[in-house]
Amino acid sequence: MHWFRSIFRPNYAQKLSLLATLPLMAAVAAIAVLVAHQSRTLAEREIAQLENQLIEAKKAELRNYVTQARNGFYFVYGSAAPDDEEAKQQVMQILSAMIYGEEGFFFVYDYEGTNLVSPRQTEMINGQWLAYEDSEGTPVVAEFLRTARSGAGYVEHLWPKPLTGEEARMITYVTSFPSWRWAVGTGVFIDDVLGSVAAARAEVEARVRRTFIYIGAITLAALLVVFISGMLINIRERRLADVKLKELTQRVFDAQEEERGRVARELHDGISQILVGVRFALDNARRRLSRGDNSGAEAPLDKGIENLASAITEVRRISRDLRPGVLDDLGLGPALKALTDDFRERTGIETEFATVVFRNRLDQDAKIALYRIAQEALTNIERHSEATRVTIDLRGHKRGATMRISDNGRGLPRSHGAGGSGLGLRNMQERIEQLDGDLRILSSRSAQSGTVIEARIPLSHLLPPEEEAVPKREAAT
Repeated sequence: MHWFRSIFRPNYAQKLSLLATLPLMAAVAAIAVLVAHQSRTLAEREIAQLENQLIEAKKAELRNYVTQARNGFYFVYGSAAPDDEEAKQQVMQILSAMIYGEEGFFFVYDYEGTNLVSPRQTEMINGQWLAYEDSEGTPVVAEFLRTARSGAGYVEHLWPKPLTGEEARMITYVTSFPSWRWAVGTGVFIDDVLGSVAAARAEVEARVRRTFIYIGAITLAALLVVFISGMLINIRERRLADVKLKELTQRVFDAQEEERGRVARELHDGISQILVGVRFALDNARRRLSRGDNSGAEAPLDKGIENLASAITEVRRISRDLRPGVLDDLGLGPALKALTDDFRERTGIETEFATVVFRNRLDQDAKIALYRIAQEALTNIERHSEATRVTIDLRGHKRGATMRISDNGRGLPRSHGAGGSGLGLRNMQERIEQLDGDLRILSSRSAQSGTVIEARIPLSHLLPPEEEAVPKREAAT
């Protein structure tokens, strides 16, 4: 049952196999039909030519027989009168003796349909056969007489074979003795011709069947090759996917551990130290108050309040780094503006953020991805670039939205281009690929050339423009 359902609901690999095999099968079927049609057409043409050649050879043979017979008794017929019975008997005797092969003979009918000569079928002699028809309804003797009256010609008909009495296809050549009102002729059975034609047709059919078998075998082999190749590719891709999934999972774990370590260090080195100072100040103030030194307790309390304010500021900074509230409240533009301002104050690097108003608003996934890319890029600039100037530009266009981050630092090594081995760059690449976007990293080791990171978001991640008025600056993004 599961197998039956899987046929009607194929998975991705089965769809790929069908996509590869169905056109192949359709093409092979079309080729097979075309080859069979062309083979049959060509064979029928050749068989028809063969049949015509054999029939013409038979006809020429019959004509030669009649011509030789006529020459044999023409000395009698040529000088005889129309009512010369003695000459007629002499000619009939000559024709009766002219038999050839196993079934060849000459016959004579007068114009009234009476048989005068039939050496191999003597029961027909002196019989009236004008109304005789073969099994196909052909008036055979009547056709003989019609042909003789017109001069000479061929008649194709069925006739009982002298040896077996069974009807067979026959071609007869008939000529006329007009002064005696005779139809004289001889015929030959063409079952050997028909047998040759049938054998040729059978050979054609066998050839076509062999062709189908060959095409089927080739098709099966091709399908097996496609199937095995697809299976090997599928297995290989699955292994690669498993490896990449493991690497990605490990990178996620590493990133989580790195983020946890960073937060832990900041909590320990920053907030923890500040809170220790607050505790010391409060403890100092408590001791002085317990001794009754009220005026001396004011300075430790002021110091503790100052340290608490620093702790609150540090907590807000850590919270903003983990998830900036301004990104959800005001949008990507103000969040990037706050990020660049904080980066400028913290590092002293001249940082400029520029954007233009565009009515299409980015969806939540696109805003988060661009913000994290900018955050990662600024972190790399701070750690590695030795830059003195950074520019972030965000703008929309008819194909979507583009964020461009450039600096005048010392650039990246060649191995750290787009898709390189750096963890930060890989994170950028994976974030933008999740949105079907494009990430370009242009870097040069030349002095003052720096690095340019360009992230492009497709139009599908821009929301329709709002009808109501929007703020003029970054809130529109």
